[in-house]
Amino acid sequence: MPTTSEVIVQSVFSFIVLFILARILGKRQVAQLNFFDYIVSITVGDIAASWSLDNIKGIHAISSLAIWTVLSLIVSLIQRKSYKGRIFLDGRPSVVIQHGNVLEENLKKSNLSIEEMMMMLRQKDIFKLSDVEYAILETNGTLSVMKKTELQPLTPKDAGIPVISENESRLLIIDGHVMEKSLQHSGYTREWLLGEIMKQGASDFRDVFIAQVDSNGNVYVDLYKDVQKEPPMKEKPLLAATLKKIQADLEMFTLQTENRLAKQTYGEAATHLKNLITQIGPFLRE
Repeated sequence: MPTTSEVIVQSVFSFIVLFILARILGKRQVAQLNFFDYIVSITVGDIAASWSLDNIKGIHAISSLAIWTVLSLIVSLIQRKSYKGRIFLDGRPSVVIQHGNVLEENLKKSNLSIEEMMMMLRQKDIFKLSDVEYAILETNGTLSVMKKTELQPLTPKDAGIPVISENESRLLIIDGHVMEKSLQHSGYTREWLLGEIMKQGASDFRDVFIAQVDSNGNVYVDLYKDVQKEPPMKEKPLLAATLKKIQADLEMFTLQTENRLAKQTYGEAATHLKNLITQIGPFLRE
């Protein structure tokens, strides 16, 4: 039976040996993990399994796990603080296709076959080598690919088409409950939100399973199944919802503008519209 000191020495030695083996095997063997994570995961799992199933002293298992934990922390610190340390531990990315030409020597150094490279290209919907300008085998075993310029997707910027920038979308209703803070931060009111969900077949907030608004004011609404089977909203309630939305928009414009005349105009219009909705509201019900 080994002593505790022997277990510690063996743990350090096994770490070094496994690290060297992982580097020899190449990047493709570690998939989404870097070399160190690969080593730690298989070794710690083996130690835990041996502790559970074999006749191993608890102090020995704990000592070995502690050594691997300390080594993990040390290596993580080196990776964060030292560029040269990262290169030594993780290696460098390897260019396997350059200017459309396959670099056979780099494939051999990375222990990657042409069939494996083609499989990784197909996973990115690329079936012809002639479509590839650059391909780089990253240190985590994944393949990054840049298509030739004429084959890259056309963007609105390339076509000179102006687009509206989008920001964070917000959930406004969850399980029939209005998210008041989210609604407030979005700059909308409950009246506006009620109008939007009524357009899509809901009669109340409780009919909505989830509702989300994007930065352009477009609202996605998902209703409960029993509500989805109901007939579409009729014209009069739809008109009422539209008027409430316009009122809410005018109130929002009042808060947003710094122009005194515009603020006064928006406010008066919102008040008049509110009074109008109160007067004709009973006649817009079905």
